[in-house]
Amino acid sequence: MSQQRPNYTPRPMSSSTTFALGGIALAMIVLIVFLVFRWGASDAEIRNDGYGPVREPAVEVALREDGVVVLGRPGAQPVVDIYEDPLCPACGTLERIYGQEIAQQVDQGTLTVAYHYVAFLNPKSESGDYSTRAIAATRCVAATGDGPLYSRFHDQLFVTDQPAEGKADHSNEALAEFARTAGAPAEAVDCIATGAQVAAADKAAETTLADLNARLDNNAATPSLFHGDTKLDANNAEWVAELTTP
Repeated sequence: MSQQRPNYTPRPMSSSTTFALGGIALAMIVLIVFLVFRWGASDAEIRNDGYGPVREPAVEVALREDGVVVLGRPGAQPVVDIYEDPLCPACGTLERIYGQEIAQQVDQGTLTVAYHYVAFLNPKSESGDYSTRAIAATRCVAATGDGPLYSRFHDQLFVTDQPAEGKADHSNEALAEFARTAGAPAEAVDCIATGAQVAAADKAAETTLADLNARLDNNAATPSLFHGDTKLDANNAEWVAELTTP
């Protein structure tokens, strides 16, 4: 005679298990962010080291209605779309390695950069909203129309003074001081210090994240680079040169 199995009723998942799974999901998101751009500080040579940020007064910056910041000489082609989060370490690595090469091409009128900012790393900042506030600061500086100023400020956010995840980040007052040091006028400095663009930055970042998810089949990750509909390989050391060579 076969033995009957005892009745079994699964126990409901505990809240601690739910939190643990949530933590795993967040860790996977962060892992995706890092896998997109794997180079560390000692793995790649800095391109055009010594050139610095954009320097030509003819370079302009404009803040589009959708929150995208466009940097370049009027009408300069091609356009590269760069998706970044101000707290993303891989984005900092991208800018550290390629920022000066990009700046030179922008100065020469052979490249325009469209910066698309997302803020999904807010939970990884000590303040809980650093990415959004940093994006708001870029909007304030972009509103000046001064391309070299914007490039200097962007370099400070992503290379010189990018905070580490989970560590102390920058207050609005500190971000405003960065802008002032970069040469921003009083209106832009006050805009950052008062958080005047935070609400707009938050809304734009959500729209940008939806756009990035649509481009990457709901696997948004930063940094992501596109030329038109073509996704560029950030691990290809020659991507800037290939994009700007006729």
